[in-house]
Amino acid sequence: MVLDALIKIKGEVDPTLTFRRSCREGICGSCAMNIDGINTLACTKGLDEVRGTIRVYPLPHMAVVKDLVPDLTHFYAQHASVKPWLETESPEPEHEWKQSEEDRKKLDGLYECILCACCSTSCPSYWWNADRYLGPAALLHANRWIVDSRDEATGDRLDDLEDPFKLYRCHTIMNCTNACPKGLNPAKAIAEIKKTMVERIV
Repeated sequence: MVLDALIKIKGEVDPTLTFRRSCREGICGSCAMNIDGINTLACTKGLDEVRGTIRVYPLPHMAVVKDLVPDLTHFYAQHASVKPWLETESPEPEHEWKQSEEDRKKLDGLYECILCACCSTSCPSYWWNADRYLGPAALLHANRWIVDSRDEATGDRLDDLEDPFKLYRCHTIMNCTNACPKGLNPAKAIAEIKKTMVERIV
């Protein structure tokens, strides 16, 4: 994998080379970077998948801390802004918040996001409006809680997203979906939020 090559370079050629890594299993999202022009995970990108010289860059359009390490402070703050946790007003049940199998299936394709930022940093709208547009990753997480049958703050969540920039800067370019190393579809999640916005008005 490309990550193995980077580790070898750091260990045998240049110990100052800096990059993030952790799980080596495509789960943590730490080693996200631009490899051969595509945002992906270095731990799942095979060396044999790239022809010729392997060009490695930090995720695009992000401030760089050092070498292949982008500054994700703002990205994580945007994720936190969608309140990615269960919000309820009903008394807490004795054991657990129950959910039907049908309602649970609605979360498939949403909860698997590993916050690697590959999708957001591949989005032109996010490049130009990152200060106000939440981006594909944060919006995918927002939809995960909007569709959760156990959550009781759907109205407030939609109110928070009712903004010309937070949600509506998405122009369905689909770069986010093409870039996701987990095979998720952030563009569809964003479309679902927009649909829910319309349905609550009607």
